[in-house]
Amino acid sequence: MSTGEQTKTIVITGASDGIGAAAARRLAERGHRLVLVGRSPEKTRRIGAELDSPAFAADFADLSEVRALAARIDEEVDAVDVLVNNAGGVFGDRTPTVDGFEKTLQVDHLAPFLLTNLLMPSLLAARASVITTSSAAARLFGDIQLDDLQNERRVSANKAYGDAKLANILFTKELHRRFHAQGLSAAAFHPGPVATNFASESTSAMRWVYQTPLRHAFGLISADRGAQTLLWLAETTPGTDWASGEYYEKLKVARTNPQAADADLARRLWDRSAELVGL
Repeated sequence: MSTGEQTKTIVITGASDGIGAAAARRLAERGHRLVLVGRSPEKTRRIGAELDSPAFAADFADLSEVRALAARIDEEVDAVDVLVNNAGGVFGDRTPTVDGFEKTLQVDHLAPFLLTNLLMPSLLAARASVITTSSAAARLFGDIQLDDLQNERRVSANKAYGDAKLANILFTKELHRRFHAQGLSAAAFHPGPVATNFASESTSAMRWVYQTPLRHAFGLISADRGAQTLLWLAETTPGTDWASGEYYEKLKVARTNPQAADADLARRLWDRSAELVGL
């Protein structure tokens, strides 16, 4: 780590694979303290051992595991300087989670919403940053209707994913509105089309892009390249290097779905999400 650069305690969800694992390796090399979270106990233990970092397994398709994760982080981690909400995916199975929600909505939005809120006292005490992995899918497929958050009227794996990624951006903006005056900063970002196991459990057409030789034709990038914006947001200073409440692509504020600018929608989505997860 260069002289003058602050060592941070960074919690990364979705850290056992893809850009989460790539970012974790780079951050560990640079001397930061990491807390790694992944769905697979085996993969999560493995990267924890590799990086000599605490590693907790939690399946975001079960909100009781998210609550247990938050309690464990509160108990075992003194302070959280950066929370990276990176876990997520696109799913085609309409079978509800154990909590009764459409899986993409829960894993990509409701679970990180719950985790962030449960950790809020620690985050505020540390004047932390909350960084959320969103996607260009928010612009391409997102169309949030609060009376149909689970897309029961318009069944589509792509729309469910686009809505969830748009919800990530609205969540970021509402985090900024509610808590920035208390020292919290928040940003969402698009990592780019990364060649990972993304969409492997989906019936979405995206599976054919990410999980077949088509990945080469579509110019998918490495996980290391996809992690660059995450690393930049995690290591640099909000208010100096980046602006809280914004959505980033390639280290710059980027355009996204027009719904992301709807402050009333952001407030109502927060309230509805809190109701759904029991906050």
